[in-house]
Amino acid sequence: MTHQHHLVENLKALRLSGLVETLELRLGEAQKQQLGYIDFLTLLIQDELERRAQSKFERQMRKACFPEIKTLEEFDFSFNLSIERRRIYDLATCRFIEKKENLCLCGPVGVGKSHLALALGHEAVRRGFEVRYLTVSRLFGSLEASRADLSRERLLKHYLRNDCLIIDDFGLKALTENQADDFYEIVYERYLKSSLILTSNRTVEEWMGLFPDPLQANSLMDRLCHNAHQLCWEGESYRKGKTARKTAKTREKSS
Repeated sequence: MTHQHHLVENLKALRLSGLVETLELRLGEAQKQQLGYIDFLTLLIQDELERRAQSKFERQMRKACFPEIKTLEEFDFSFNLSIERRRIYDLATCRFIEKKENLCLCGPVGVGKSHLALALGHEAVRRGFEVRYLTVSRLFGSLEASRADLSRERLLKHYLRNDCLIIDDFGLKALTENQADDFYEIVYERYLKSSLILTSNRTVEEWMGLFPDPLQANSLMDRLCHNAHQLCWEGESYRKGKTARKTAKTREKSS
């Protein structure tokens, strides 16, 4: 058994198989550049750190359950000038997650709320935070189903044990008593402990009317909005505008 083969077996035994993948490359570089022992070891360790960071990122992205990957670089800020690029990129530093603050993104259909929520979630994962994405229908549907098999408490804990929970399309319709209770518990348990990102076609002021119990609604909204960033936009649908622009370009070419 050669020394290199023995080294490979030891690396695998130490669960450092990632180093095996770059060992030949780094050995070649070390010989070519006449690297010292410390420099060679530094390269190997850096490879392992980068591999682990990438592995963690991919694992956290899977756990986040994003329906698609959206980034701030892809967002067209020129379409709706009421959406402040500076404000969004300030949120992308994720300081609001560090401070356990909430974020409410409100506006009509198609202005980019979900895109920005997903992009901020993606950035949060890149910065090492645990994120979970859910549409409001998926959230309430899974919690309602969990009542039948008595797994509600376990599922609630699952939704509570991340740094940032994204709930998309909140407020599409009035809440049932069970849904109001579930949402109240989520907000109550996360208050000052972790962050929520909510997107809604309704303004925050309209949310009170969604709850069957005004007293519960008042208590919930007090906690939800106490430390929340609220961004509300107006404007036409980006998707409709995009379709219109494509149609216009097609007509120009054909004329």
